Amino acid sequence: MPDLTWQKSTHSQEASSCVHVATAPDGTLRLRESDDPDVILTTSPTQLGALISAVKNAQV
Repeated sequence: MPDLTWQKSTHSQEASSCVHVATAPDGTLRLRESDDPDVILTTSPTQLGALISAVKNAQV
């Protein structure tokens, strides 16, 4: 896997459990959690956007 430039989510603040995001050369997004950085999820910008919208609009 090529070296990726990881960015910490702005919603992670200074917590020890942070979400990091990187864009891969093929345009997919990679997600990892700081406590287990070897586990990397792959998704598309469209799929991640749909998830974020669903979470924001959830009735809790």
